[in-house]
Amino acid sequence: MTDVRKSKTDGQIQFAALPFQIAEDGRARVMLMTSRETQRWVIPKGWPMRGRKPREVAAREAFEEAGLVGRIVGKKAVGSYHDTKQLPSRDAILCEVFVFLFRVERQLDNCRSGGNGRRAGWSRARRMGWCARVGWRN
Repeated sequence: MTDVRKSKTDGQIQFAALPFQIAEDGRARVMLMTSRETQRWVIPKGWPMRGRKPREVAAREAFEEAGLVGRIVGKKAVGSYHDTKQLPSRDAILCEVFVFLFRVERQLDNCRSGGNGRRAGWSRARRMGWCARVGWRN
């Protein structure tokens, strides 16, 4: 488990949900979405929120960005990765993204973000290079 208090990026941190479901055959399936701006395959993530625990932020982002309803598994992040975040000012900053497992119970048809993102399962995510981009292996 990863300690979110020990970021290596001068305090620039985000919290993410790694959404998954257990399929009928018992296998875990990870769900991804595309970002609105770059159309890259991503997981829902966001900035810390005053008064919310990191895992609560991750769960909220899964709901707001992808219309996913579920729960965070465990109290600590399962890992982290570094990502360059493009700001509205066009500046880029390096962020450490702490990832929490998010077990999906259901998916809403309409989510607050407008439902602009496409979603994909785990095997497709591997082919699209998302796992390699963040340095994860299965």
